[in-house]
Amino acid sequence: MPPARSPGWAATASAGALVLLTSCALFPGTDDGTAELTFWTWAPGITEVVQIWNDANPDVQVTVSEQGAGEEVVTKLLTASQAGHPPDLVQAEYQALTTLAARDAVTDLSAYTAEAEQDFHENVWEQVTMGTDQVYAIPQDSGPMMLYYRSDLFDEFGLQVPTTWDEFAEVARQVRDEHPEHRITSFSATDPGWFAGLAQQAGASWWATEGDSWSVTVDDAPTLRVAEYWDGLVAEDAVSARPMYTPEWNAALNDGSLLTWPSAVWAPGVLAGNAEGTAGAWSMAPLPQWEEGLAATGSWGGSATGVATGSAHEGAAAEFAIWLNTSPEATEALVRESGIYPAATSTQNSRVLADPPEFFAHQEDFYEQVARIAEGTAPVTWGPNVNVTYSSYKDAFAAAIAGGTPFAEAVATMQKDTLADMENKGFAISR
Repeated sequence: MPPARSPGWAATASAGALVLLTSCALFPGTDDGTAELTFWTWAPGITEVVQIWNDANPDVQVTVSEQGAGEEVVTKLLTASQAGHPPDLVQAEYQALTTLAARDAVTDLSAYTAEAEQDFHENVWEQVTMGTDQVYAIPQDSGPMMLYYRSDLFDEFGLQVPTTWDEFAEVARQVRDEHPEHRITSFSATDPGWFAGLAQQAGASWWATEGDSWSVTVDDAPTLRVAEYWDGLVAEDAVSARPMYTPEWNAALNDGSLLTWPSAVWAPGVLAGNAEGTAGAWSMAPLPQWEEGLAATGSWGGSATGVATGSAHEGAAAEFAIWLNTSPEATEALVRESGIYPAATSTQNSRVLADPPEFFAHQEDFYEQVARIAEGTAPVTWGPNVNVTYSSYKDAFAAAIAGGTPFAEAVATMQKDTLADMENKGFAISR
């Protein structure tokens, strides 16, 4: 799904997996073999999906409890866990899972996931694992990034869709010089997940585990490359520094004064909600690459289903989470009802994604392109204090834009703040 602040929204099941839908005896529960599970989630339409399970499993019933997304659900789960009354299941964004695992709020599911792992690309599965064998959730949806552009204005202005970031910069300068009321895009100091995805595409790896310790390299060379690239374009006034999701940004999407949006697979929903009058004017292409011929992308958004530590029905909850995110009937229902781009590879190529989003009805191969782009998603390991890093990004980059100071200094601040917080919390640090 989109990041929480956004206003928009594999393998065929084996005979054994199908039995799980009808045989409640396989689930540990109460003495009479029943289980009642509570599921904290914010996904729209999820109740209809869960009802498919409930209809087939009268002895293992799941009750949906709608929650806020992002940091809100993380804070609430940590509080409930400390008080000893967590839910059984929780939806969490990928970058929050390590924090939840480090605080023992979600449990290791590796005893249940030997077969489920094959349903996901390795780069997605890595986002729910720690170390070599701990699994803390089942991937639900993913957010591969791509480039959305005003194809009508690209044609009108005689612009070529850039395939490299060097070309993107050249087009940005051309737009500034020839059409001064327009800019190719904006750099947003309010969206750390966006910046993180762009850094991942360049090869950044902000956290890594080394035995029992962490390495922290938010200021690695790929991240500095991305920061300095955008710093140069902002300084040249070749891109706007307008934050995303503001009334001004929405107006720029509508009137064409912003020609592109590097975003993720969920962007059509945002565009439909914020720039309704431009339907049919946008097209999608892969992100520009740092080197000609590459096919890399980063992630922005996406979430997974975890089982809370302390659930009285851990086995039943794990089986439900696996069913929800791997079975064709559930994942296809998630696409229809919740509007997600599924993490399960089989559903990415299924009939439910045969048609493009309505806002991109003219681009019939939309999801075929997405599937190809997703294969190049860079692997990522999230650290235990992403919230601190993201908060530092917002403060440091806003200050850099306001003061005209180098973006590299903002990255250095992110590194310092992230490292200091982890040291204060007692994490062993190797770098």
